[in-house]
Amino acid sequence: MPLDASFAGRSWPAETYEVSLEKVREFAVAIGADDPVHHDRDAARAAGHPDVVAPTTFPVVFTWPATRRVVDDPALGLDFTRVVHRDQSIEVARPLYAGDVVTSTVVVDEIRELAGNDVITFRVDVTDADGAAVLTTRATLVGRAEPEGEQA
Repeated sequence: MPLDASFAGRSWPAETYEVSLEKVREFAVAIGADDPVHHDRDAARAAGHPDVVAPTTFPVVFTWPATRRVVDDPALGLDFTRVVHRDQSIEVARPLYAGDVVTSTVVVDEIRELAGNDVITFRVDVTDADGAAVLTTRATLVGRAEPEGEQA
């Protein structure tokens, strides 16, 4: 069943997320980011940052749950058991720091069909407490077509 094309161009505001020092440290350990700026306030400040710096991929901690609200909407029609992750990117306007309070807005940029598969691209715009841009993520998911004979 094709995705609901009316989702393209729509946006969903996510809840505000506070970037905590411990979450940044835990994430850095999990991905093997051992630069002291990701763990130690003094090292981060000595490098010119206001606080510990989140690794570039840290935003997945809060942007994926925000995106998942749309992915899981039954009206969209995406069978997540058949999804593969095609692409991901993060455009950084400024580093994300421990103590930042950010808000994410999820946008469905595009829905299309490719070789019988559903392709959906999400954009998440992340702003700080003052409304200034922090980063933008993009993710493309592919809902694989059901093989012949398996369709309901």
